[in-house]
Amino acid sequence: MKVDRPILSRPRPLPPDRGDEPGQPLVIIVDDDSSIREALSELTLSAGFRPVCFASILELLEAGILDSPGCLILDVRMPGASGLDLQKHLAQSGIRKPIIFLTGHGDIPMTVQAMKAGAVDFLTKPVRDQALLDAVNSGIAMDAVLRSDALVVSRNVERFRTLTSREREVLREVARGRLNKQIAFDLGISDVTVKLHRGNVMRKMGTGSLGELIRAWETLPSSMRSAGVTEGADEHSAPHPLRSVRPGPDVRYPARMVRTSTAGSSSNSVLDGA
Repeated sequence: MKVDRPILSRPRPLPPDRGDEPGQPLVIIVDDDSSIREALSELTLSAGFRPVCFASILELLEAGILDSPGCLILDVRMPGASGLDLQKHLAQSGIRKPIIFLTGHGDIPMTVQAMKAGAVDFLTKPVRDQALLDAVNSGIAMDAVLRSDALVVSRNVERFRTLTSREREVLREVARGRLNKQIAFDLGISDVTVKLHRGNVMRKMGTGSLGELIRAWETLPSSMRSAGVTEGADEHSAPHPLRSVRPGPDVRYPARMVRTSTAGSSSNSVLDGA
């Protein structure tokens, strides 16, 4: 089985120092067929990407590179854990990584299952160059958006931690749309004190307007927004760039991020032990 290569009229060479750029997105290819791995690697390399190949899901997990920016190209059916098994494992772990499925055995139910679980695309071998490269570009762009969103959430979580208990109370009430005098009455403090706390909240959260403050509040994990004012504020670690932090509204894959269970497999023990 080979990748169909009729479209790429002139491969673009990879700059000599491109492969060593820190933070450069990786195109992680997992396929048990060495000829497919080689063809995909050559194609993505010629288009200016940085491919990394593995023959199995276990090899990928042992390499410890899932935290790297980029996307995954996974074969659906492989000895041991399959691509769908990995997708399920990542979803259950709260790790959001754009996945492109490439298979010679795809069917409609399998495609629907993968796409509902957040796959970027589901392509059947032999795949046209441009279709694959378009999917890779989409996956990398999607990953960049997810990482950017996660950094915003992380920053706001750290800023929220600097607030005092009273400031957190005031922020919650402000986010509910309450007026200063209503907040003052509920908390048993003066309007002036509420204004002082509100000013401190704006400064500590790095916001210049009420709208910015509300948007910052809505990016916080729901567990933090609903927690008691004094309980557990420091227990929420800054979100990992690849992990779901469930802000409100949830940060999701830009097009379709609906987590559903994938079909079970006898090879799940490889992932269960990862």
